[in-house]
Amino acid sequence: MEQIKESIEKNHLLISSIRNEISKELVGQEKLVDSLLTGLLTGGHVLIEGVPGLAKTSAVKALASAVQAQFKRIQFTPDLLPADLTGTEIYRPKTSDFITRKGPLFNNIILADEINRAPSKVQSALLEAMEEKQITIGDQTYPLPSPFLVLATQNPIEQEGTYSLPEAQVDRFMLKVRVDYPDKSQELEILKKNSFQKPEAIKAVINCDQLAAMSELIDQIYVDEKLKEYIVDLVFSTRQPEKYGMDVAEYIEYGASPRATIFLAKAARVNAFLSGRAYITPQDIKLVGPDVLRHRIILSFEAEAEDICCDDIIQTVFDSVEVP
Repeated sequence: MEQIKESIEKNHLLISSIRNEISKELVGQEKLVDSLLTGLLTGGHVLIEGVPGLAKTSAVKALASAVQAQFKRIQFTPDLLPADLTGTEIYRPKTSDFITRKGPLFNNIILADEINRAPSKVQSALLEAMEEKQITIGDQTYPLPSPFLVLATQNPIEQEGTYSLPEAQVDRFMLKVRVDYPDKSQELEILKKNSFQKPEAIKAVINCDQLAAMSELIDQIYVDEKLKEYIVDLVFSTRQPEKYGMDVAEYIEYGASPRATIFLAKAARVNAFLSGRAYITPQDIKLVGPDVLRHRIILSFEAEAEDICCDDIIQTVFDSVEVP
């Protein structure tokens, strides 16, 4: 345990360096930065939702610039084709054979900008890449580089020309983060930074090998048996709320999947790591819980009719399930 603590302290210098580089581009949004770091350190994909102009794309580009890794931005549009993401086989008449042209998914960090603007056939092209970390082109399957991370953005208010993400794809995202407006002091700083100051270049301060070492360290963070049971209880309470004394069964069509159990533990470990601890606490689970659960609980028609959202259900879950 002492060795893990020492390693965490050493790695915090690198985390601080990443934060400092991101702050050259981004003002505030600490929760968003923590969520992006969680995805980066665990290999979990992140879906970022917010109205236009809240620096969702800028945050992802800033993170990618601070990491010595291959980065590609894909602007999703209604006329996009699956081959535009994965690549395709091209026939060469001179040699009468096919060559494979790999698409932009063959990079470490992928920014899927406005992911809900592409039709389902394009979104489904991401499924194999996000889950199996591989892509099949023709009759050949190619492994993706490590790390491989999809950071997607979507606009929740403008629905014209958009396509709802399939539930199977949404569940593959480790976190769904909602970005809110900055406060007054932050907006003033945004104004100064973008209109009255020369922009600072972001430097790469960490490489893929260092990220892999951090991921291995996070896997060693201690999780007590009672906290493991607490995580399972939280997920089960979304499926069988009546057994946990919650009167919300009529509002839940489907509860969270087993991926929620896995990702709750992973995200809680990262939160402990970012706090400088070698063990997780119930508070770590509560802090990451909403981002892990909000896209995995499918609400019923009754919930929509009564204007009850997933965050309301999640709050009830954490208030009702007994903390060890």
